[in-house]
Amino acid sequence: MTKVSEKGSISIHTENIFPIIKKFLYSDHEIFLRELVSNAVDATQKLKKLGSMGEFKGELGDIKIEVSFDKKKKTITVSDKGLGMTGEEIKKYINQIAFSGATEFVEKFKDKTDAKDIIGKFGLGFYSAFMISDEVEVISKSYKENTEPARWVCDGSTEYELTSAKKEERGTDVILHVNADSEEFLDEFRLKGILEKYCKFLPVEIKFGTKEESIEDGEDKDGKKKYKSKTVDNIINNTNPLWAKAPTTLKDEDYLAFYKELYPFSEDPLFWIHLNVDYPFNLTGILYFPKVKNDFELQKNKIHLYSRQVFITDEVKNVVPDFLMLLHGVIDSPDIPLNVSRSYLQSDSNVKKISQHISKKVADKLQELFKKDRADFEKKWDDINLFVKYGIISDEKFYERAKDFTLLKNVDKKYFTLDEYKEKVSPNQTDKEKNIVYIYTTDADKQDSFIQAAKGKGYDVMLLDGQLDNHFINTMEQKFEKTRIKRVDSETTDKLIDQDLKLESVLSKEEQEKIKTIFEKAINNKNMTVAVESLSPNDLPVVITISEWMRRMKDMAKMGGGGGMSFMGTMPDNYNVAINGNHPIAQRVLKAEGEELQLKLAKQAFDLGMLSQNMLTGADLTNFIKRSIELVG
Repeated sequence: MTKVSEKGSISIHTENIFPIIKKFLYSDHEIFLRELVSNAVDATQKLKKLGSMGEFKGELGDIKIEVSFDKKKKTITVSDKGLGMTGEEIKKYINQIAFSGATEFVEKFKDKTDAKDIIGKFGLGFYSAFMISDEVEVISKSYKENTEPARWVCDGSTEYELTSAKKEERGTDVILHVNADSEEFLDEFRLKGILEKYCKFLPVEIKFGTKEESIEDGEDKDGKKKYKSKTVDNIINNTNPLWAKAPTTLKDEDYLAFYKELYPFSEDPLFWIHLNVDYPFNLTGILYFPKVKNDFELQKNKIHLYSRQVFITDEVKNVVPDFLMLLHGVIDSPDIPLNVSRSYLQSDSNVKKISQHISKKVADKLQELFKKDRADFEKKWDDINLFVKYGIISDEKFYERAKDFTLLKNVDKKYFTLDEYKEKVSPNQTDKEKNIVYIYTTDADKQDSFIQAAKGKGYDVMLLDGQLDNHFINTMEQKFEKTRIKRVDSETTDKLIDQDLKLESVLSKEEQEKIKTIFEKAINNKNMTVAVESLSPNDLPVVITISEWMRRMKDMAKMGGGGGMSFMGTMPDNYNVAINGNHPIAQRVLKAEGEELQLKLAKQAFDLGMLSQNMLTGADLTNFIKRSIELVG
């Protein structure tokens, strides 16, 4: 065996690359441990593969990866019993790893505030060790027979030293001599937390320290069991996570238990989808449908992205369609391109294909649930409709898949598919232009008087009170031919569906003009447009509405509609005030003695209309109560 002893320079072209790595490679220094442990796993897995192919004939033995630290010596060590390396292999894989052509990249990016792109091209995961180290030491012994252990040392400059070493066992030890700025990592709880975050599901056991366990030790003289303590390895990972198992081998309780492992304080999910694809890309994972509250922004970043069971990030935008970002669970794919820090996804055709596949799988699952047990699907609808509507709004392909199981719910809490609802309302809710008019409420309690008036005409009222329903309504109007959608309080009941049927007015034109003048004076608000209409005597004496178009624009502006709609949010509300000329109160106002009483009665009728819309507050409400007492006294 030849002795290894040399000093050298990693590359004459890399004087400026280490500062770039140190400054820009990792925004979060803790990732060094993930990179080193991942490398150790790779070396172990490769040895197992060689063994299965018959190219390694030795005993695998104990192949646990061990992470340890020494606070006094200020070192962190990652040890594996994998392939190991010879001195020549260390020179090849560490010294020369992708440094050819580095000068061009250094010159191009050295002044940039973010050098992740160049680092991604080099694949320099090992060099993350220098983020926290004054010096990095590698001691390795190859699995190959008749090879000598080697030791490589570098202080983060371009100089290194490579010598022979003493090492009995196959594998590699990476020893970090931690710098003064990074001593936070010389802490048991800090290191264990990093391992549990990034390495929780790695496929090779990771040992970190030891722990005491109680084991049975016979019985005492009274026949009671005795116990003694036993020191065992503290393994921090589950090497065979649920998503890596065949779905046919799993039960519901397995999925629920795994969900609790991922999200200990969450309610049980509604259902889940097990992803298992090996062509044209590799993708495994489990996506759970949680019970989503309306404040859904707080629910995002719950999907964990893994690559070969290494945790990467919980920022999965582009991998998962935006409308499914509210799901929980795990996605694992080695085909998602990452830069070396593994924290940033790179644009790639596979990412788009994976996103489309996930969207299709979700639609297929929902379709399956709908067909299998519609009653149960309806029970889940209130919790899942946010996902479905978001998908319909944002993804044309998802709409095509989802339109058959998308449900509309009415105020009587009955559910209909889109086709069923159209068939239900078209006979009685088609206007003179042959448009089918869908009527909805956003607040069944607040708009109850309007709902009852609509139901009195035989109209059905949908309940659309979700955070996205304003957008969903616009999408439905675009998708459905000859369809108009109106909120139940956007017009008087007779005008909601214009069927060219008009009631005769009991008031003369002169009386109509007179009562309009009285009400305008009593209301005294330029944002209220007053008109006298011939409504049913059973309707309210005054009906206050805001046009569907105006209300939608203002709602969109409040939700951040942007563009030309942003000014709408600051515009005052303009209401239409319909005076019911056929209501007995109209006659009472006209016949009242003196202008003062006329104005008081008109204001009282107007305030009743305001009260029916929950718009009467503060001093106006107080004055209404006082006036009511006076009028009935």
